[in-house]
Amino acid sequence: MTIATTQKLRVLFVDDEQAIRDIMKIELPRMGHDVVMCEDGYAAMKALEKQPFDAAIVDLRMPGLSGWDVIDHIKKVSPETEVIISTGHGDMEAAIQAIRSRAYDFLRKPWKMADISASLNRVAEKRTLTNKTIALESRLKAAEGSPDLIGHSPPMLRVKKLCEKIAPTDSSVLIQGETGTGKELVARRIHDLSPRSQMPFVPVNCGALAEHLVESELFGHGKGAYTGADKSRKGLIEVANGGTLFLDEFGELDKSMQVKLLRFLESGEVRRVGENEAFHVDVRVVCATNRNIQKMVAEGLFREDLYFRINTFEIPLPPLRERKDDNPDLARTLSARYMKRRDIPETILSMEAIGVLKQHEWPGNVRELANALERALIMSDGITIRPEDLPSHLQRDTAKGATTLDVVPMSAMPKTLREVEMEVIYRALDKFQGDKPKAAAELGIALKTLYNKLNADQTKAAG
Repeated sequence: MTIATTQKLRVLFVDDEQAIRDIMKIELPRMGHDVVMCEDGYAAMKALEKQPFDAAIVDLRMPGLSGWDVIDHIKKVSPETEVIISTGHGDMEAAIQAIRSRAYDFLRKPWKMADISASLNRVAEKRTLTNKTIALESRLKAAEGSPDLIGHSPPMLRVKKLCEKIAPTDSSVLIQGETGTGKELVARRIHDLSPRSQMPFVPVNCGALAEHLVESELFGHGKGAYTGADKSRKGLIEVANGGTLFLDEFGELDKSMQVKLLRFLESGEVRRVGENEAFHVDVRVVCATNRNIQKMVAEGLFREDLYFRINTFEIPLPPLRERKDDNPDLARTLSARYMKRRDIPETILSMEAIGVLKQHEWPGNVRELANALERALIMSDGITIRPEDLPSHLQRDTAKGATTLDVVPMSAMPKTLREVEMEVIYRALDKFQGDKPKAAAELGIALKTLYNKLNADQTKAAG
């Protein structure tokens, strides 16, 4: 009985016996795998040059090149391929040599289909674990990252609702917004809420890729594809297999790359530069841009068919000037994150400083706000961030309008009881320069209650 495996693998099967190859040509696809059959070591080496494999089942005793020669070649050109040794002359010495050669498994002929299936299942489980590790590392490296989207303004509530609706699907997504609005954060949120959350999230800044290397970076290249390509290399699309590929500023791609990307989106197949064989990759694509793609289509700068293909769902991300009510929460979140990263003592954002932040138009959006707060934390006395600690151009903007919270229009005031309560608490802390016992006495609450409320607010801000 053929046993289905847990994950589809690309398998290279190398054996000089025709009868065995005929059987495995039927049985391996029944297990759910793609398979390439080779009758000897020379054919195996040619196959390895054409495409990558997840696993290789290699017979040791073959005329011409031996199985050991094939294994050595695999380790040179495709080290990520797991090797399963198969031999009818298996003994302890061969098993020890197999382990020393970094073979993944050892099967002695005559083996059963269940043995092959179990061995490939272990390969699949290992690859899944590796992908989970990559996914975890990508989250830890997300410098902009927060597990949630900060803000309760109507525009941000709409964005959050769209993310929750879209995430469970495999449909392509287009995120449009100005520079610094947090497009990658929205893409990560979609990924984290999706069934792919345990697999890799691979961000690609298309605008930062060298024009002559874009195709190689995205699709990978084969050995000898160009000068310096001394071995095959995975592209970022292949790295994202099973997970999400985030193409940031994809509007910067030229027409030739737009054609190649469209072909991949329609077929799910990748062909490395310098290779002829294509292979399937399971990836969800999320795109983002700060450019007006519809205008680019009308001007002939962007392919209309690609625009329709990536635009199954569109998420317009509002600039910070259209969600100023989110400023206090955003400012405290970014400040708390920087203080934790740099091990800076707790510093309070004064109400006057918040008033200044609300007056600025933020052309650089959240990224500009983060930079302003980083500067303010460095310039502050370590107790309270005041308006004079903020960048001078923010202070000049404020001089033209309101300078304190008292003159901020009521429409910009907090809209929930918790926010009003925290504003009063922070005002008291500001008055006493961060002295919590004095602030608690002024507010008429126990010191423990004050700490609990501050901890709860910091926890919310940190996401």
